[in-house]
Amino acid sequence: MADTALRQAAVARPRASFVAPSALPGFGLTFGYTILYLSLIVLIPLAALLHKSAVLGPSGILAIALEPQVFAALRVTFGISFLAAIVNVVFGVIVAWVLSRYDFPGKRLVDAAVDLPFALPTAVAGLALSSLYASNGWIGQFFAMGGIKVAYTPKGIFVALVFIGLPFVVRTLQPVLAEIDKEIEEASATLGATRFQTVTRVLLPPLLPAVLTGFALAFARAVGEYGSVIFIAGNIPYVSEIVPSLIFQKLEQNKYADAAAIAIIMLAISFAVLLIINLIQAWSRKRTGDV
Repeated sequence: MADTALRQAAVARPRASFVAPSALPGFGLTFGYTILYLSLIVLIPLAALLHKSAVLGPSGILAIALEPQVFAALRVTFGISFLAAIVNVVFGVIVAWVLSRYDFPGKRLVDAAVDLPFALPTAVAGLALSSLYASNGWIGQFFAMGGIKVAYTPKGIFVALVFIGLPFVVRTLQPVLAEIDKEIEEASATLGATRFQTVTRVLLPPLLPAVLTGFALAFARAVGEYGSVIFIAGNIPYVSEIVPSLIFQKLEQNKYADAAAIAIIMLAISFAVLLIINLIQAWSRKRTGDV
């Protein structure tokens, strides 16, 4: 009789669950598929990368990170990617604002042109940019008159990263701008706010999480870019060499452990930067009440 009571109590007791109750069925199947897919596509390759670099040990990986050529490539890659992402945020906000708030002839053409870096093969983009910004190119010749060389320098890397990162910012901000009612801006003006106050106090707070998301996407895309950069960078060690190019060189030299170690260093820095951005984004959402 005691056993029957225990069984009844166990049945009556609600089961612990890490998922919130939902009317939608199939959580177990879809969650299992999610874990399997992420494991095959993300986790297992990363584990293999860690295993390949484990032969060097933490001290060996740190020694590789402090090598002058590797450190210079990391500085070029992450420094220029950060600057390019900031520029993309500034001009991406302007482009998204124009496309969301104004109607003008050729708007659909401009809107479609924003997606061009998505569709254009990176090698083609690199060749086109290197031709345009070379000293005798259509655009580069004007910089050359002032003694400024763009192609085959870090400036060329910056141009390529701005080119491939702009769509991420624009497409992230456009839906958010479309959801912001124009009447809010009109009410702000009616209450006596200046245009600057309307932008900074009315529009920017709800836009900030989307701006941070666009920045993170543009930065992550720039850090991993190879195809378009390799043609315009010049790949000069200590000057315009990027980390992906250095990893490729290590693989050609059959230094697989060194290549894996450089990839781990790059992954760790990227993860730390994106984690900080996500924390700032979460704080911004809580501050604006958008949680």
